[in-house]
Amino acid sequence: MHPVRNSRGDKNIWEERKIFSNGVQSARAPALREPKSAVKIKYMKSRFKNSKLIVLFLASRPKFLVASVAPVLVGSCLGYATAGSFNWLLFVLALLGIMAIHSGANMANDYFDHTSRNDWVNRNPTPFSGGRRYIQQGILSPKATLLTALFFLIAGAAIGIVIFVLTQSVFILILGLIGLLGGFFYTAPPVQLGYRCVGEFVIALLFGLLPVYGAYYLQAETIDTIPLLPAAIVGILIFLVILVNEFPDVAADAAVNKRTLVVRLGVPAAVWIYRTAFITSFLIAAAAMLIYPLMFFAGLLYLITLPIAVFAIKSANKDDLAKPGQYRASQTTVLLHAVGSLALTLGFLFV
Repeated sequence: MHPVRNSRGDKNIWEERKIFSNGVQSARAPALREPKSAVKIKYMKSRFKNSKLIVLFLASRPKFLVASVAPVLVGSCLGYATAGSFNWLLFVLALLGIMAIHSGANMANDYFDHTSRNDWVNRNPTPFSGGRRYIQQGILSPKATLLTALFFLIAGAAIGIVIFVLTQSVFILILGLIGLLGGFFYTAPPVQLGYRCVGEFVIALLFGLLPVYGAYYLQAETIDTIPLLPAAIVGILIFLVILVNEFPDVAADAAVNKRTLVVRLGVPAAVWIYRTAFITSFLIAAAAMLIYPLMFFAGLLYLITLPIAVFAIKSANKDDLAKPGQYRASQTTVLLHAVGSLALTLGFLFV
């Protein structure tokens, strides 16, 4: 009897089992353990086979909804600092609306990256990139994924209509339509914004500039230049999250002609953009402190996050970013997006 190695070349992993033929023991043979990924998929299917709603909820990637919550918090608290009052109803509706649209966009992204084969050819998925992969793992069908995406998007649109009815603001209506269409057509044909070397900038707009301005307007009821600098910081932070998560996907994206900045410009140039954008966000925070007294504490608290940014920049090593299993830069960038947005939020509350 000979030991059998697993596909990863680990140490011999087997257990003896008896094989019977016509009721007589004929031999002993090794039985390989299943790969961890296969065991996890079977566990998911078994655990949630009677809980479809839980699967659909998890498929929307709820832990990444920080990206949509952050700009609403920043804009709302800046609006409160400016106007001196806070409309809780509009705040909650804005949060629910953007989270619904974000969830729908995530699932639409999974569906259309399935149809383009992008997620199928990706051999280097990480917890932050490569999609949810429920379709590839057989946990959720493509049809269910698309229908759930449309449900979330329609729910977000319905909430947006309620906000429009309450505010009677065409400005808010326009922002909502841009967010809805941008979220869906980020990967949906024929537009496919994420495939045309503009996806990173679109995300900076949809999860930075526009929601910060929209949330600010709901509280301050005015359109002015005050939210521009904090909105730019939030936009840069989410731009960096998207950019750093494209490095592990570079081979798969190139295979399906998904022209991200990393694919189009190459890893070294994209790393340079990543580091420059980080530095720019801190320069903007310093400028905001000097230009607007209202933003002094917000800018100061954001500058305190500089050590995290330094660590993120050091982690963004062109030799490691695209290597399998390397996603420390993604972890740090996501952390800085959350902490940096929270710093701005708290700073506006101190005014």
